Amino acid sequence: MLSLSYFPSLVLLGFLAYAQAAVQFLGVAMAGGDFGCDIDGSCPLSTATLPLTELGHADGGGQMKHFVEDDGVNMFRLPTSWQFLINNDKEVSDTFDPTNAGRYDQFVKACLATGAYCMIDVHNFARFNGGIVGQGGPSDDMFVAIWAALAKMYADEPKVVFEITNEPHDLDLETWAATCQKVVNGIRNAGAKTQMILLPGTNFDSAATLISTGSADALLAITNPDGSTDGLYLDIHKYLDNNNSGQNAECTTNNIGNFTMLATYLRQKKRQGLISETGASSEPSCMTDFCAQNAFINENADVYIGYVSWAAGQFDETYVLSLTPTLQPDGSYKDNTLFSECVLAPYQKAGGAKGKALPSNTAAQPSSTSKATQTKASNSAKPSATAATPPSSSNSDTGSDAGAKGGSLAATTTTSASTSASTNAASVGRAVDVIKNLAVAAVVGAALL
Repeated sequence: MLSLSYFPSLVLLGFLAYAQAAVQFLGVAMAGGDFGCDIDGSCPLSTATLPLTELGHADGGGQMKHFVEDDGVNMFRLPTSWQFLINNDKEVSDTFDPTNAGRYDQFVKACLATGAYCMIDVHNFARFNGGIVGQGGPSDDMFVAIWAALAKMYADEPKVVFEITNEPHDLDLETWAATCQKVVNGIRNAGAKTQMILLPGTNFDSAATLISTGSADALLAITNPDGSTDGLYLDIHKYLDNNNSGQNAECTTNNIGNFTMLATYLRQKKRQGLISETGASSEPSCMTDFCAQNAFINENADVYIGYVSWAAGQFDETYVLSLTPTLQPDGSYKDNTLFSECVLAPYQKAGGAKGKALPSNTAAQPSSTSKATQTKASNSAKPSATAATPPSSSNSDTGSDAGAKGGSLAATTTTSASTSASTNAASVGRAVDVIKNLAVAAVVGAALL
């Protein structure tokens, strides 16, 4: 029989079982290939800048090596564009240009060489030069052909992840979901049978509106050709500034309300998602809110398998959302405070470690809650190739959620908002969960006495 002296330890273990959760994937976006892309799907060739020293650009390979070896990062997002892959920013085609496709392949292989998972991101907003894929623009067949070609290139690379497109918006959702189903079929039939595929929703893939727009329901109905959903994950984006553009230095939310609602939904559906884009500045408000957001994501790792923060790569340290590490005289890299404290620290505190295995996409612990209607929001143009001072261009609505990054740092920051009631409710909810775990441990301890 156990003595009473064991009881406090059992209670502590019950608490740690709750507290020591961490996402499977800690990621960083390696920006540059998307420079110049706008929300109409135009992506000028003149501004595309893959961050590789071999191409005369930033040392993306060295940055990725640093992030993996020194920090335990295990996923990178690698933006490119349809225009770049075909080497034509005027007329659409589904035939790759050998030179540009080869350059992008160099980028992917530099990522794979680190041992990390490498996310292919066709950064076109479900468009090509204004035309919506499958809805008056390029045909579904052309889009599927692009993805089938990419899937064939990386069919034997289990650590390649396919993100169908960046931030769809203003399109017919039912038609878009049908397009995504065709893309999934095309990827699988091209030989990439098990790799992760991320399914992006409308309204710029915002965490705040994936449920209310019907995106989540429509996308999670997509299956592999065999009828399974293995490897299929909800794609999720979310920023923290007042219009969710990622252009403003001040953070006005920690997003816990939105991520609480979506986590509950995913548990109900027994599915999972990956936050493939989120970011913030190094302003004091963001050092509080971004850290809190990422801690919450780690606390809900049963449904959120990872988060990829924006951005390093071709950006220099002056960019408002920069996570680019600084090259030191000895050739090593040093992380900035934002990355160390708000991206890496929450992961490490939750027990994150190097070399996480590919997870199942079925969530545990189903629960129920009501869903709230969220407001549509804004977006903005993408940064220019200069990286240090990307152009600012916003397309704001009245809501606080959209999904683009890349504006220049405004001289006047936006007004800070107070913590919302939903944030307080989420905090209470997490406290209740901790108490439940302690209670379970107490019951177990009593049974063993």
